[in-house]
This record gives sequence, C-alpha cells and structure tokens, in this order.
Amino acid sequence: MNKKNDSSCRVWTIAQAKARLSEVLRLAEEEGPQLIGKRRQFIVVPASDWYAKNSPRQPVGQWLINNMPRGTNLASHSDRKTKRQVPFAVSETE
Repeated sequence: MNKKNDSSCRVWTIAQAKARLSEVLRLAEEEGPQLIGKRRQFIVVPASDWYAKNSPRQPVGQWLINNMPRGTNLASHSDRKTKRQVPFAVSETE
C-alpha cells in the first residue's frame, strides 16, 4: 500500500461494489484502500496490509507471565502483629 494512494482512494457506492467486487478487491491490492459507501463508510484493504499495521494483541495473562520480574526475592513479613487467622492457610493446630 503506497502512501500516495492513501489519500486518493476510490469511493464506490454499495451497489457498484456489489456488482464489481472482484474489481474492488483487485484495485485494493494494486492501488490501495477502496472506500465503499457515502453515509456509512467501509474501507477495503488487503489482509496482509491490515495485519502488518494491526499486530494481534497478546492476552493480558500471557503478557504478565512474559514480563514478570525474575530473579528477585520478595520480602515476606512473618512477624505478624495480629492474631487474626489467615483464610485458607493451614493452621498450626491441624
């Protein structure tokens, strides 16, 4: 997709695009984005161009795993000042 063609994309009516879909697709590949519709507009671009600009987002859980700090020791405070029971912890009397 060339930068010079981005601003000069052709505008098709929906009826024209339906009747000449193969031409719309060919022109999108050769000349760049093709605009369909006047009031409610849609843009046809080749999938390779779309995916190149919009890389798939990584799920948050995967990002957290990939970016978690490694090799750091987290301080654990064992000198509790309250005698409140910690839920789901194994008690010393069991």
